[in-house]
Amino acid sequence: MVSSSEAGDAVTGRQGGAVAGGGADRKALSGSVALVTGASSGIGEATALALAREGCSLALVARRTERLEQLTEAIGEQGGSAFALPADLGDTTQARRVVEETVNRCGRLDVLVNNAGLGVRGSVEDSDPENWDRMIDLNLRALLRMSHAALPHLLRAAHEGPRGVADLVNVSSVAGRVPRKDNSVYSATKHAVCSFSEALRQEVTGRQVRVGLVEPGMTSTELTRAPSQAASAHGMPPETWLAVEDVARTIAFMVTQPAHVAINEIAVRPTAQER
Repeated sequence: MVSSSEAGDAVTGRQGGAVAGGGADRKALSGSVALVTGASSGIGEATALALAREGCSLALVARRTERLEQLTEAIGEQGGSAFALPADLGDTTQARRVVEETVNRCGRLDVLVNNAGLGVRGSVEDSDPENWDRMIDLNLRALLRMSHAALPHLLRAAHEGPRGVADLVNVSSVAGRVPRKDNSVYSATKHAVCSFSEALRQEVTGRQVRVGLVEPGMTSTELTRAPSQAASAHGMPPETWLAVEDVARTIAFMVTQPAHVAINEIAVRPTAQER
């Protein structure tokens, strides 16, 4: 599902890859700063690369320092700017730290992508409740705390920044819309993310902070390629799954719209995926 705000008449903004008031080759996010969680691999890594290509400076958050440093180098090689902020967001006290370090270093925050997440399959009867706690801590509590810590800075960027808008993007899952057996707690966390995103959107959209929700279907990542996750594919061969770049392109599309356009929600599935 894709929804957007109604277009106005003769509105300035990004058209055909250019930014109003700038040269035709100006990148959509030039001068902006984005923080991406779960950036050491998968959708987070691909999103960081995509936003860097749009001219954004990146703060990269994940647990694996070496992987973050490799991504920082890769972004630098393509002419971008990035720095690593190793953190375990399962420890929810770290959310405010990484936001503050980003703003202290860059002076601003224009885009937050809450991508970090964890999925552990299992029936309610047979699951380890400690895995439930890990999913709730990372998929939900960390996202809530990151959003709370970032919001004052996003509001300021929307008011003072040249884009006239700021973006908070939550990466959820189609599991947040279509619960399935053996995936109950993961689906519950993603349902909560959907509800939180819409409520927050209503709170801040009048102040030019766009809240976007991206719900990928079956995507090829380190997590989904693990043997324990095979049932999640529902028989779809791996070559039909989404690539992480497909989801990253969706996120970049969302945050590079003109200031008067809010793409609030996108579900993106492989063509072969029925549910």
